[in-house]
Amino acid sequence: MSNGALIVGVGDIHGRFHRVRTWLDALERALERPVDAVLAVGDVEAFAAADDHRRKAAKRSMPAEFAAFARGESRMPRPFHFIGGNNEDFESLHALPGGGEVAPGVHYLGRVGTAVIAGVHVGWLSGIHAPRWLDAPLQAPTTPATRKQAGYFRRAEVDRLRGERDVDLLLTHEWPRGLFARTPGKPVRPWMGNALTRGLVDALQPRWLLCGHSHEQFAATLHHPGGAQTRVACLDEAAEPEGAVLWMEWSEREVVRVGWGIDGHVSWTPARPWGAPRGGAIRRVP
Repeated sequence: MSNGALIVGVGDIHGRFHRVRTWLDALERALERPVDAVLAVGDVEAFAAADDHRRKAAKRSMPAEFAAFARGESRMPRPFHFIGGNNEDFESLHALPGGGEVAPGVHYLGRVGTAVIAGVHVGWLSGIHAPRWLDAPLQAPTTPATRKQAGYFRRAEVDRLRGERDVDLLLTHEWPRGLFARTPGKPVRPWMGNALTRGLVDALQPRWLLCGHSHEQFAATLHHPGGAQTRVACLDEAAEPEGAVLWMEWSEREVVRVGWGIDGHVSWTPARPWGAPRGGAIRRVP
């Protein structure tokens, strides 16, 4: 293993913070080195109270383990950063539009922005696309209706990020449109992803994109005019680590090794194409 940064992407946690912490410990043992930063792609559900009534009824059967982290009884072993999805404690996050710490070692990145994390230039856009709310002012999430609209990004946020030109790794909650269009073995599903996120990726041309929301593991490469490529990793929800965890070893702002799961096996190196030729299934490097 080189001395480059080790960054771990995690799919929709939906309250499973203890499980993710256990996975990070196992991954560090397998790779025999510490993780430098964890990046979660939204729907973490960082509610400070396990019985918070604002959690969606359908989600209340899910773990609500962040409460132990908010009280300081548990702690993430490595710096943990997350963007917002469409299932969050929006009332708490509304007070931190530019990001902030929500528990020791747990940092909300904010609704939109860029930062250098472990030496990597990271950009992010929280939320999903809802046409009705795209140009509407962001209201304080104090009612069920306004809490729901807080999970939608706004055009001004997309435009703000679109102006950046130095992003290595982009984080979005929702997929970009068109990942299945030319993938052998996958039907074209036009409802997967949205065109605004796709336009943002085309404008920024990041080397890598991590996203979640659809609870499906998928790998694809987007090709841009001029020859640039964006390698896309869609992360599954954090029920099992194989599709929900992606580790990336960076060196000089380039990714040199990638692996899915927590067993330390390498799935990709720069000598190999990203994504499998059949149906998006993920293969390991022999």
